[in-house]
Amino acid sequence: MLRSFFIALSTNAGLRSFSEKSSLGRKMSSRFVAGMTVEEALAAAAALNREGIAVSLDSLGESVNDEAHARHSSAIYHQLLDAIETRGLNANVSVKLTQMGMDFSPALAESIVIEMVEHAAKADSFVRVDMEGTPLTEATIQMVERIHARPGLFGRVGTVLQSYLYRTEADTERLLKQGIRIRLCKGAYKEGPEHAFPSKIEVDRNYIKLMSRMTTYVHPELGRPVFCGLATHDERIIDTMIRFVQQQGILKSSFEFQMLYGIRRDLQRSLVKEGFGVRVYIPFGAEWYPYFMRRLAERPANVLFLARNFFKN
Repeated sequence: MLRSFFIALSTNAGLRSFSEKSSLGRKMSSRFVAGMTVEEALAAAAALNREGIAVSLDSLGESVNDEAHARHSSAIYHQLLDAIETRGLNANVSVKLTQMGMDFSPALAESIVIEMVEHAAKADSFVRVDMEGTPLTEATIQMVERIHARPGLFGRVGTVLQSYLYRTEADTERLLKQGIRIRLCKGAYKEGPEHAFPSKIEVDRNYIKLMSRMTTYVHPELGRPVFCGLATHDERIIDTMIRFVQQQGILKSSFEFQMLYGIRRDLQRSLVKEGFGVRVYIPFGAEWYPYFMRRLAERPANVLFLARNFFKN
């Protein structure tokens, strides 16, 4: 019930407008959002890199409705890619298609992302196309497939699959065969029983099944697994994966754990000490409200954390 409540709040335009403009809202979001500016995000990235943690930079925003806004959003990503190259950061970028105009012009969104991935290739970086709700799942996968198949862009673009969807097992096989990198998460959007597993037990079971497949599948041309990210803060699942790695003799360098900025910092550092790759997603920007509400929906403990720490300096 709490999950549904916060997901519903994430689409409330009035509360979003108030929250994003208020100092109170910005204070609440600061645990999970690295700041409002590119420089604040880059400073956070550099700090995590010094701890041996890779990052993915995410300029927050979604559902733009005009080309000018989409172009402005893409310009921020080009600025990030330039900074990743010039500052030697262990970083890539993560982008939502609706932020690039997908809602009103899929062709515009694709052209913008192609330019971004071409820039990433020159900067020796990578673009992760985030997954949104199920109305965009197939279109997102198809776009990533087309871009990945373009000359010089193999391995420079990937996407996200969500273990709460029934279709994800088939999508996993589809992308692995093409050598497309996957970020596996549980899912943060409200989906009906026609699309998604109704219980957490089933979602977790599917997650474990899929992560096992991703880390043992050997791509015939690469001769090794497709490098994938396992995005979870669930210690039970992480422990299951660590045991699986030991049992199967899987190289720790063949995948990475991924977590969100401000969540389970202790666990991030512990995994790095154990020799596992860890990447933290760093969101930033003024349009933080939908992201913030989905983080509260995903993990009720985040609500308690904010309540306990809000008045601390």
